[in-house]
Amino acid sequence: MSESVSQSGGSKKLWGAMFDKPTHEEVETFASSLAQDSRLWEVDIECSLAHARMLGQTGVIPEAEAAQIISGLGRVRERISSGELKFSPTAEDVHSEIERFLKEDVGPVAGKLHTGRSRNDQVATDIRLYLSRQLSALTIEIERLQKWLVTAAEKFTHAPMPGLTHMQHAQPVSLAHHLLAYFWMFERDRSRFNEVIERTLVLPLGSAALAGTPHRLDRRAVANELGFRGISENSLDAVADRDFAIEALAAGSILAMHLSRMAEEIVLWQTPEFGFIRLDDSVTTGSSIMPQKKNPDVAELIRGRTGRSYGALNGLLVMMKGLPLAYNRDMQEDKEHLFTGIDNALACTRLMRICIEGAEFRTERMAAALNGDFSNATDLADCLVEKSVPFREAHSIVGQIVNFCLTHGRTLESLTTLELKNFNAAFDDTTPARLKHFAAMEARQTPGGTASSAVERQLNQARTLLEA
Repeated sequence: MSESVSQSGGSKKLWGAMFDKPTHEEVETFASSLAQDSRLWEVDIECSLAHARMLGQTGVIPEAEAAQIISGLGRVRERISSGELKFSPTAEDVHSEIERFLKEDVGPVAGKLHTGRSRNDQVATDIRLYLSRQLSALTIEIERLQKWLVTAAEKFTHAPMPGLTHMQHAQPVSLAHHLLAYFWMFERDRSRFNEVIERTLVLPLGSAALAGTPHRLDRRAVANELGFRGISENSLDAVADRDFAIEALAAGSILAMHLSRMAEEIVLWQTPEFGFIRLDDSVTTGSSIMPQKKNPDVAELIRGRTGRSYGALNGLLVMMKGLPLAYNRDMQEDKEHLFTGIDNALACTRLMRICIEGAEFRTERMAAALNGDFSNATDLADCLVEKSVPFREAHSIVGQIVNFCLTHGRTLESLTTLELKNFNAAFDDTTPARLKHFAAMEARQTPGGTASSAVERQLNQARTLLEA
């Protein structure tokens, strides 16, 4: 809610002195932001306490009056927390309600709290402080999911499974390597949110409606008390900026995409055709008609709720795209998009960990899926490359061998040295052993590879990041 002009009724409104007619009741309902911004009440009081303390310390208002306001705000906070005070369903916004409660508690001196500030910079400050804390909570949830991935990966460094491209068997990888791929996705998410937090914690308070204030405010003192990293440089930008919220939703959309990809694999792996995973009963549901069903509903819902994250981001971008400086009432809608996106990110991250931490990984099925899948074909070509055969020639030779196997119902790993030599004399007695899928996995020791030694290096890096 801003300081904008509207038809209104008298003394009930903070801005109503010059208006003769009351606000139309449907306009009142349509314009109210209380349903969205009521969750800001605690940070609103916290910001008001810092502002009041600064007003007294700088002498903008007498210290005794500042002390009255601070005491009153403390009592209002306690009474809202206890449920004694309730927001009026017809209230304009949470900010005017708290000011009303304060006036009822301390009297007319409550009106001095708004010295040097507007609802424009007040709202922007509340949102930034609230969002920074929600994003901090989100990074903790991401970290918990990452810790689970590391713990699980530690158990499966020697567990081979098919690595896929185009949903076709490509090369063997370890289950640990597969799980750690998600660790690194979520590490990028965590890093993005930490960067957003830094840019969010820039204090707008003191910018007032759009032009600043003539009062001698100590903005840096308020910033320090509230934990902001700095103060805004331009008052117009400060009240009109929602880049920080857009960044948060953009980072949330990337996180949602990563969670959705993970959820999709859980759904696939739970199918009888894959059979790579068994989800716990507590995170699955049944069918009202088919008694044998065990549906991966949590994973499906996480996948489905990616749309909420994308919708919130697009909604906020579209809302902001045509707004001239400075504040416009359109911006009241920012909270609807922001809260939806952040709530969704928190819930989906938490539920992904709950979904996966009780799962049973069926490593025997994963290993069996490699049998005769030709995902060791590249290793056969590499054997020739090591004998100075150009890779393109080696690729062609192995293609002929695969065709032979398909025609005769054979697998690469079943071929003898003599049979391999019929295709190229460079093959030797060491070749058949290298066609074992586990050997093919262990051969990839380059940094970032799937060999157990390379995965151990990944795990050490991951542990270091989490400890830091």
